[in-house]
Amino acid sequence: MNTIQRALAVGVGAALLQALMLLAFAWPAANVAPRDLPLAVTGPQAAVVADQLARHSSDAFDISNPVDEAAARAAIENREVYGAVITGGGPPRMLIASGASPAVAQQLTAVAQQMSGVPAAPVEDVVAADSDDPRGTAFGAMVLPLVMSGIAAGVLLGLVIPAVGGRVIGLVTFGITGGLLSMAIVRGWMSVIPGPYLELAAVAGLVAVAVAGAVAGLASVFGRAGIGVASLAMLLIGNPFSAATSAPELLPQPWGAIGQLLPPGAAGSLLRSVAFFDGAGATKPLVVLLIWIAAAFAMLGVGALRGRGADTAPVEAAEPEPVTV
Repeated sequence: MNTIQRALAVGVGAALLQALMLLAFAWPAANVAPRDLPLAVTGPQAAVVADQLARHSSDAFDISNPVDEAAARAAIENREVYGAVITGGGPPRMLIASGASPAVAQQLTAVAQQMSGVPAAPVEDVVAADSDDPRGTAFGAMVLPLVMSGIAAGVLLGLVIPAVGGRVIGLVTFGITGGLLSMAIVRGWMSVIPGPYLELAAVAGLVAVAVAGAVAGLASVFGRAGIGVASLAMLLIGNPFSAATSAPELLPQPWGAIGQLLPPGAAGSLLRSVAFFDGAGATKPLVVLLIWIAAAFAMLGVGALRGRGADTAPVEAAEPEPVTV
């Protein structure tokens, strides 16, 4: 392949990558809508309200029926539902949780308006977002830097540090230092999320190790090809389908659910649980991150065994060349 052919191939490849990135980032944002969104409806008129919601959109809400308002509030605080409609004693009231998702809270507020007309139904924010970030803009923007820095760290460890032991040390150092520094900025200086600093820093550290470890681990097993696969998976699948700015139930399925099985999606859910809900709903995203970390160290171990086997492989002795007398 001559220079002109290589240049044409690079140009076409870059254009295809650009189109793929536009599709990955723009398509989820253009198709945000409720899809089996967990919602509680309780009170004497619960059946009537549920029927109204079903007529509005048959697959928009996954409706549960707590026994009373206290149970509905508990379901919100435990991250079992995103909101609740309380009936009885006047017009229906809407309970929301902007801490779980400002986008969902906004949509539920609009639903309350449609149900009651004018004046609007009373809306109460049971678990509010941070007052310095009421729309969740900063929270959503926080996930991408965590992912990008993890990819960069994994690439550097995979290319610069040849020894697997050194890569492990680098991962642990990056996780601890990155977690403490990132939450010092977001939690301390910018103050855009509440919650205990050390727990949030631990979550950020787990995210850093999971993302960087996936890149470095695949690099240990598959070389430079592994770096490319892991980086593109985190960037083109994990980040746009993380639902950090919306909710998994607002994204096209099954991509919303798949996004929660990747480190970026698990990071957003776990940070919300720790910051706004005292750890409620943290089990699943925590397990996802731990599985990715375990898989990363397992791949590093495989790379170490391969390297050791290559170093200890016997070298066949060359036959002596005949000597001319």
